[in-house]
Amino acid sequence: MNTKLTLRLDDRLIRNVKHHAAKSGKSVSKLVADYFALIDANEDVPEIRVTPRVRSLIGSLKGGAVTEEDYRRHLEDKHK
Repeated sequence: MNTKLTLRLDDRLIRNVKHHAAKSGKSVSKLVADYFALIDANEDVPEIRVTPRVRSLIGSLKGGAVTEEDYRRHLEDKHK
């Protein structure tokens, strides 16, 4: 059974999600349902164990001076 749900969201967020829904070929309702299904599915998933190698990397980029623009330039140079 489908039940109607009313959400109160910021106008900008609504515009963005409608744009994303149109690009993905899904309705906003389907996007929300998919997200809620992920939340429900994650509750049954046991906690993921972090390997020692990954644990050693935690925080390694904290305070880094690399910006998103730096990364974009890197990708542009890499794919020339």
